[in-house]
Amino acid sequence: MRIRIERGDITRIPVDAIVNAANSALAGGGGVDGAIHRAGGESLMRELDVIREREGGCPAGSAVVTGAGRLPAKFVFHAVGPIYKDGRQGEPELLAGCYRTCLKLAIGQGARSISFPAISTGVYGYPVEQAAEIAVREVRGFLQENTLIDAVIFVVFDAAAERAYTKALGRAQFSSGRLA
Repeated sequence: MRIRIERGDITRIPVDAIVNAANSALAGGGGVDGAIHRAGGESLMRELDVIREREGGCPAGSAVVTGAGRLPAKFVFHAVGPIYKDGRQGEPELLAGCYRTCLKLAIGQGARSISFPAISTGVYGYPVEQAAEIAVREVRGFLQENTLIDAVIFVVFDAAAERAYTKALGRAQFSSGRLA
């Protein structure tokens, strides 16, 4: 399968590109962002410092690229997800934009494999079931149109997220009658 779900530490899974759930200031933080920065080393922040100086940050729904430092990858895509309010403030479109942007970056960088965390579901408060549906829909749609990516891994931290992503992927497979 081109799409799979793994529960574990995103910093330990070898892929060409790791997606980081970053903040719009690209200033580092807690959760997956902190874990990626700790595992990747100082070079990630130095590259982000240059991007911040040049661009001022990164808006929600978009992403920037750095090298991967000590991570088992070539690139880190620092994606900024939306802060969830009520689901009617453009959050679904912004979250979908994160996935589309990162997949396009993967193609542009020549990455054949990419791992995603559950973007915006931590401190940004996006309900994991809704986030999983958006993530799976965007990735499946992209992969149906593009064969340059061999593997997409949704790396989740806990059992609840694993259930939500597994359910979303199962529904997507059932609705199309094909495996992802």
